[in-house]
Amino acid sequence: MNITHTNPPDASVPGSPDGRSSRWQSHREERRRELIKSARRAVHLLGSDASMEEIAAAAGTSKSVFYRYFGDKAGLQQAVGEVVLSQMQRRIKEAAQSAHTPREGLLAMVSAYLQMAETSPNVYTFVTRHGSGDPEGSSGAVSGALGHFFDAIAEMIATPMRSHLGDGKHAVIGYWPKAAIGLVRNAGEQWLSTPDSPAKPDQEAMARQITAWLCVGIAPELTPAARE
Repeated sequence: MNITHTNPPDASVPGSPDGRSSRWQSHREERRRELIKSARRAVHLLGSDASMEEIAAAAGTSKSVFYRYFGDKAGLQQAVGEVVLSQMQRRIKEAAQSAHTPREGLLAMVSAYLQMAETSPNVYTFVTRHGSGDPEGSSGAVSGALGHFFDAIAEMIATPMRSHLGDGKHAVIGYWPKAAIGLVRNAGEQWLSTPDSPAKPDQEAMARQITAWLCVGIAPELTPAARE
């Protein structure tokens, strides 16, 4: 009896089915990255309310191409958000690692957050909004990536606090970092949306003000000035 052994297709051999599939997948991933970069540039220039058609035109392609890769505007928001928030998280982590005290760490993280957001308020708004007036959008589009981002930042805040406070402070360590994230985000976003004026603090002053609110609250502002 003669037995013929057949080897499986070699993915590395040009023209083999597996090889073509691998090259096609690689092409799609590269094309998707290019579209995300193009969409980010378009939103930066056109604004956070830019439509899919406007984004596609700025990218030099058709709206159908973006639909093919991302499904809808919600999918595009999520894809851009994953990239942008990952970069912000990495920058904030690097800033925190250079600090020597918990307060220095907070200031470094707040500063990094404001700097990244201020670099492109349009892109920041595009990837952090929960809903959109555009029917192409979806309220849950970026909630996953955004939730993971703020959870990670809260954990960065909690880590040095565990070391600094020790045992017996579970309520503070468990709840305060999430509350701090809310303060930082809301104050930061209001600051971003405030038109420039002499009364508006610059980025460094705003970071120091937010850090002071986190560490000592507004008690100093409520204390009556000492009478002479």
